[in-house]
Amino acid sequence: MADFVQVSTATETRDQAVKLAQSVVAGRLAAGAQIVGPAVSVFWHQGEFGTGEEWQLLFKAPAERYAALEAHLLEHHPWKNPEVSAVPIVAGSKAYLRWLLDTAQE
Repeated sequence: MADFVQVSTATETRDQAVKLAQSVVAGRLAAGAQIVGPAVSVFWHQGEFGTGEEWQLLFKAPAERYAALEAHLLEHHPWKNPEVSAVPIVAGSKAYLRWLLDTAQE
């Protein structure tokens, strides 16, 4: 089996999250996306401490699609410097990982 990643980012609104998720999945950069929120975020930004509400997006993709997925997120994200991070999926059911691999193909 190939290596897989879960990629995360966040947006300010649910509508932004849905639009971004749809563009990624329709472009087959990830097999699927989950949107979780609203979530409370605590952060430092531009030298100021703050809190806010965000909508977290979680994408599942073959690791080989990460570079294209990151580029798409950075180009289409409403924020100038959004979080885009990935963690490896170290295990999963064989059928799920096969679906993930087969779905996120160009």
